[in-house]
Amino acid sequence: MMSQPSTELEGLEEHTKSPKIKSTITSSLSRLTPVHRTLLFAVILFQVFVVLYFTRTRNVSISKSPEQPLPDVEAAECDSRWIYIYDLPSMYNSDLKDKCEQLDPWQNKCEKNLNDGFGQEAMELSGIVPESILPAWYWTDQFWGEVMFHNRMLNYECRTLEPENATAFYIPFYAGFAVGKYAWGNHTTRERDWHAEMLSKWIQEQKWWKRFSGSNHFIMLGRVTWDFRRSGEADAEWGSSFLHMPAMQKVVRMSIERNIWDNLDIAVPYPTIFHPRFESDIIEWQRFIRSRRRNYLFTFVGGARKSFKNDFRGILQNQCLNESTACRNVDCSREKCSDGTTSIMETFLDSDFCLQPRGDTFTRRSVFDCMLAGSIPVFFWRRTAYLQYQWFVPDEPESYSVFIHRDDVRNGTNIRRVLEGYGREEVERMREKIIEYIPKFVYAKPSKGLEKTRDAFDVAVDGILSKIRDAIGEGDDWNWMNEYE
Repeated sequence: MMSQPSTELEGLEEHTKSPKIKSTITSSLSRLTPVHRTLLFAVILFQVFVVLYFTRTRNVSISKSPEQPLPDVEAAECDSRWIYIYDLPSMYNSDLKDKCEQLDPWQNKCEKNLNDGFGQEAMELSGIVPESILPAWYWTDQFWGEVMFHNRMLNYECRTLEPENATAFYIPFYAGFAVGKYAWGNHTTRERDWHAEMLSKWIQEQKWWKRFSGSNHFIMLGRVTWDFRRSGEADAEWGSSFLHMPAMQKVVRMSIERNIWDNLDIAVPYPTIFHPRFESDIIEWQRFIRSRRRNYLFTFVGGARKSFKNDFRGILQNQCLNESTACRNVDCSREKCSDGTTSIMETFLDSDFCLQPRGDTFTRRSVFDCMLAGSIPVFFWRRTAYLQYQWFVPDEPESYSVFIHRDDVRNGTNIRRVLEGYGREEVERMREKIIEYIPKFVYAKPSKGLEKTRDAFDVAVDGILSKIRDAIGEGDDWNWMNEYE
């Protein structure tokens, strides 16, 4: 504890090297008795401690950036919640976003950048959703979460521009864009890893990284975790090796699907097409789907994959088509379903239950589109939701969903008969639970979030901060920057 004050006193000596000043000080000290000298030293030492305490506290005022003004919030409200956002070189985020025509080999993605990453207004939903909340609907791309999250973080109520005060550090690297643009075609592993390798080198050179080797850092990955876990170096292998790089071994990472065996992976909801502007938007939508008349028992939105042997989606589609009076089908092999369509929303709104097999991986965006419409999801893999989105869906799976093991379906279980076994009261109870949780899995439109209601962004940040505090501990150890000054 004595090393810090002595360092400050050594600093004071630098200001006393003038011969005249030094002579005056020496003369004055020589007239003091030993007791007085001891008392004088104690007073100086006490003052140094006071200065150090007040300059090192976390709740100092935040300097305002004219380019990005910070929210007006009391320091006490942000205790252990301060987040610092790295100002990365543009090559890691905005350049990738702005070169949107390069992100997909089949279509221009630039319209997805509109409205701060929410995409185009979904005016086609007029007549399907209440007109009063139609401005809250956008054709949002399911892989645009990195942009949406970054924009919200810039306006986070406990954002700090002083990294020495930060509890956690956010890395706004659009890793999903960086790998997605090289996901198809004859691209090498070097191309797919280039941005990630450069970012890894950059972040490890930052002094804020060094104390905990990234344990108090987090990142948002806009694609599923498997897109960043390439284990081999053959060019034919999928994705990048970003999460296997040394710099990422302690970083908390959000993605729209997690690796259930990796405690640092956090699954966050896929972006839906509903982005409430006010609490009243949510209340009106909840009221609307609660009173909605539903004409079908269940629905299947998806496309069969005939090239797959014993394709499970094909089995579900056949059951749906064979029960046409009870099941409504949207065939995604014939129409585009990735960003949502009017027919998809109409179908979910018209059905009590929605069948949710796995997609290319264990999850798919349709899970959240389905629940957003108040339709009850039917799962066939537990990893599709139960082991993924624990912060955003109810703890009790049976309170909001139905599980039918895929092997039972393959062996002849009739889905219609299973679902008809649920009485009307039970169906309404499950739907009400979904309606209750809608605010937790939608992303609000305001850049600062909703005034009172906590959305998916708020839930995610609170959880990440808690995970970081658990990982590295709290207390005086947070004030560590003096070791790197």
